[in-house]
Amino acid sequence: MVSSSTTRQVKSLQQEIKEAAWRQIAASGITALSLQEIAHGLNISEKELFSYFPHRDALITALIIEAHSSFGDYQISARDSFPGVSQFLQRFMATGVAYREWAFRYPERYMLIFGPRSPGYTPPGDILQPFLMRSLNPLVSVIRELRAARLINVDSMPVMDAAAFEQYCCVGPPMTKDDLIVHTLAMVIRSRVHGMVSLELTGQIPPFGDGGASLYEFEIKSIVKQFIDI
Repeated sequence: MVSSSTTRQVKSLQQEIKEAAWRQIAASGITALSLQEIAHGLNISEKELFSYFPHRDALITALIIEAHSSFGDYQISARDSFPGVSQFLQRFMATGVAYREWAFRYPERYMLIFGPRSPGYTPPGDILQPFLMRSLNPLVSVIRELRAARLINVDSMPVMDAAAFEQYCCVGPPMTKDDLIVHTLAMVIRSRVHGMVSLELTGQIPPFGDGGASLYEFEIKSIVKQFIDI
């Protein structure tokens, strides 16, 4: 039996390895990620490191999972900072603002999950998809809430194929038409804010006086005007 102290040590070392990997990525990009350098920097053997992450792809997958989980938690926290039963718009706006805030707080995490793939790395979709949805679900939840309150205007929106979308989202029960509308709108909105954040983060938008926050807020408000009857 493994003692609780040993378990804590294992969890601590696993986290230290991931934190060292994030530092490498932040400094030099994902292509520079080296398990050998991480082991040397942490003063552990490569064999010990490989017992936690047997190869580079395993570590990248763990980092992607951690990034999506952090991204989702950050948006959930922002959304839940407005607990009022009728604070629909506030929750929607807070979730949108949190998207950009997280990206600029953790740019190396954002670029790992949304930027170019590491050469030779093939993402294990069956493992990663639930975590990808975790970072989308806060937006889905506020749109579903608005839809239930009859405050969403998207009935003419084309929706994705139900079977294909169920497989993509790894959902259990069959999706209703309403589910498809909610998820389709979430994808449309995410595409719009993602485009702005990604361009800004990579320096492809001319500078604004407040670093782009006002332009981003303008886009969020434009989305509200287009889709939300408030």
